[in-house]
Amino acid sequence: MKSQVFPLHALLLATTLALSVQPLCLNAAETRTYQTTAVQVASQAGETLMTLEQAMAHPDWLGRQPEAAFWGSDSKTVYYQRKQQGSELRDWFAQPVARSNQAQQVSLQQWDDIGEQQQIFSADGQYVAWTFEGQVLVRQLSTGLTSQITRNNKMHQGLMFLQDGRLSFRQGWDFYAVDFAKGLAEGFAIGRVSVLASLSNAKAPAEPAIPDSYLAREQHKLIGFIALEHKNAQDQFLQQLQLQQQSDALAPKPIYLAADKQIVGAYLSPKADQLVVALGDRDSQQARDIMPNYITATGDIAAQPVRSRVHDAKPESQQLLLVELKTGQQRALSFADLPGFDEDVLAAVKTENAVRAGKKYSSVKAPRAISLLGGWGSLDAPVRWNSDGTAVAVMLRAWDNKDRWLATVDLKQAKLVNQHRLHDDAWVNYSFNDFGWNKAGDSLWYLSEQSGYSHLYWQPLNSKAKKLTAGTFEVSDPVLSRDGNSLYFRANPSHPGIYNLYKLDIASGQQQQLTALTGNLSYQLSPDERKILLTYSTSVQLPELYLMENQPAAKLQRLTFTTSEQFSKMALQAPQVIAVPSSHGQQPVFAKLYLPKDYQQGQKRRAVIFNHGAGYLQNSDLGWSNYFREFFFHNLLTQQGYVVLDMDYRASAGYGRDWRTAIYRRMGTPETEDLMDGVKWLVDNANVDVKRVGTYGGSYGGFMTFMAMFTQPDLFKAGSALRPVGDWAYYNHGYTSNILNTPDVDPIAYERSSPIYFTQGLKNQLLINAPMVDDNVFFQDVVRVVQRLIEQEINSFETAIFPVEPHGFRQPSSWLDEYRRIYKLFEREL
Repeated sequence: MKSQVFPLHALLLATTLALSVQPLCLNAAETRTYQTTAVQVASQAGETLMTLEQAMAHPDWLGRQPEAAFWGSDSKTVYYQRKQQGSELRDWFAQPVARSNQAQQVSLQQWDDIGEQQQIFSADGQYVAWTFEGQVLVRQLSTGLTSQITRNNKMHQGLMFLQDGRLSFRQGWDFYAVDFAKGLAEGFAIGRVSVLASLSNAKAPAEPAIPDSYLAREQHKLIGFIALEHKNAQDQFLQQLQLQQQSDALAPKPIYLAADKQIVGAYLSPKADQLVVALGDRDSQQARDIMPNYITATGDIAAQPVRSRVHDAKPESQQLLLVELKTGQQRALSFADLPGFDEDVLAAVKTENAVRAGKKYSSVKAPRAISLLGGWGSLDAPVRWNSDGTAVAVMLRAWDNKDRWLATVDLKQAKLVNQHRLHDDAWVNYSFNDFGWNKAGDSLWYLSEQSGYSHLYWQPLNSKAKKLTAGTFEVSDPVLSRDGNSLYFRANPSHPGIYNLYKLDIASGQQQQLTALTGNLSYQLSPDERKILLTYSTSVQLPELYLMENQPAAKLQRLTFTTSEQFSKMALQAPQVIAVPSSHGQQPVFAKLYLPKDYQQGQKRRAVIFNHGAGYLQNSDLGWSNYFREFFFHNLLTQQGYVVLDMDYRASAGYGRDWRTAIYRRMGTPETEDLMDGVKWLVDNANVDVKRVGTYGGSYGGFMTFMAMFTQPDLFKAGSALRPVGDWAYYNHGYTSNILNTPDVDPIAYERSSPIYFTQGLKNQLLINAPMVDDNVFFQDVVRVVQRLIEQEINSFETAIFPVEPHGFRQPSSWLDEYRRIYKLFEREL
């Protein structure tokens, strides 16, 4: 794998029309000014035509692209994984950034020594620390000496260099610190390891007391042995208490938290003097949350535990505590200090549902269930201390997900101080929740969709926020520079489907566009911030690693060449990304368009519209698609004379808040309207026969296929729903409640949005493909819809089941069987 260097413009791929790149506008009015001319990257002019067998083959044939890439601590080496041929195992590779060198496979014995993407550096730059298989390792950068701090069968996490130079980590909810005052010694655990705090959900041990009953009191008076045993226990307890207070050899006594709760998060101050702790209810998994698996190694039917349904979810609120390590003092952080904490934000929804039921609803203010906003998007920690431990910020969300708060903590008063409230009448996005401190520790930066698009804001504490970026585009993946003066980010200002990298000077507001690529990318700064590692792809170019200097228009050095020769020989059409005019709004529907040769010649064409999954996902960008099998299938259909359209219907990612929330309380309706506009565009512009259009899609795309076939029965002549949602009341809480609230509060939304209520509308041919061990969209969804169709005596459907497959198919034979059926359906009906 030889490195090559070539100018940035060499990666700019051809467009069907000139693409005008709109610069980032700062503090400007929001206007919809996206480029709407068709954009297309160059197709791959190979000689081998796609076959269904090749399209659905195991993806090893593509070349096993680089995964999980990260920088080495010396900024001179890039590490990445590649899948082994014919195995699910991965190997690590080391690629020196010097162009003359080649990547070398890292031996198993060296895996612990290469670091990881989440490695952290000490403030003085002397040490770097990381975990390997849950064990803590530290390297002294000046000497290259590596020491292993832990070596046991426990998992360690939460690495942080403290203000005094020690390294902290936790094992379970025990926090430790390692002192490097005497430097590192080669090998194992040389530093002084001490316990900082130990958290326990249990009642604190109490001095032995005589039970408060008549019999117990008399027993202690009358039986000398009982009295002696009680005295001995008291003496031992008091001695242990004194020893704990006076001895330097013992670890601090545990901090006992509510026994009826569980710890869901604990965040140590860099001064190692305080913790922010979040407590939640204990796991409420129910016995009925199971799924049968019919194909098992034992031959028996297995009842596998699965997630609960949104119907069964109950409001959950966490409790936040500020804990002093020295004294063990616990002070509650009340949510009552947050604006809107007791608002009845669903009053209008509850009123509408009550009126339908012939009742009256009276709005009442009451505390809402609130918790840390954890595990969403790229937000890796919802509690963040500033570097010197003098301030801490928390990001919180309401259980109804109409509000997100960014607050700081008044450490003296133990009070939450709101810095930013983001309210959304629909739901707060689970992406774009990044935030952090500036280097001085007196201001916050954060992402917010408050303007309608995700943008960067600067928040001096207790002051008015300043908007750093503006425009009709999305900002994501922000990274603060080491000196604290700049923010790097990824954005799509020139076109919704084209992403590039930008650098913003915080003080002046000036920004630089670092890349000008036509495709999709992700990035990582080197530890010394002199170079940038890119993972870049186009519609027909698989993701590979590239290197560039940290400056605008720098040349790119390609680091990996993993694309297979077999893939390179394939004749593949890169789809155009077009803008379909919408009949329901000013913003167009962006879509991928695949056209056969001479499509305007001869009789009107057959067409297929693909519905992507996930709902909130962008598929009409110009990068390599996660739907690569569908991409190959669409190329095959085009070879057969079909026109194919792949639409980013409303609810898709990349187009702003209003596009995302257009489906609130009415899933399936806006998207079907967009499909109708897509069919009209095909008929008017691509020589398509309106009576010969089919559709298909999986997961959310399967749900959309249901809704289109049931509610607009003449729109598509045939359709195939793969792993489809049939009734949203049976889906999970985390996703569904955002869009439809909960069934007990908003049954109207569920009845508007669930296909099972519209099955009587099916007229044309429908193929339902259902995996049976799907722990995401349960097989039960398909079973209930099929029974409904049977009872309504509708016979224009057929069902295919896949006994060993989960939501994402794993076996090439299953993929092939599924798409053979879809292809036969289209050939027969269109």
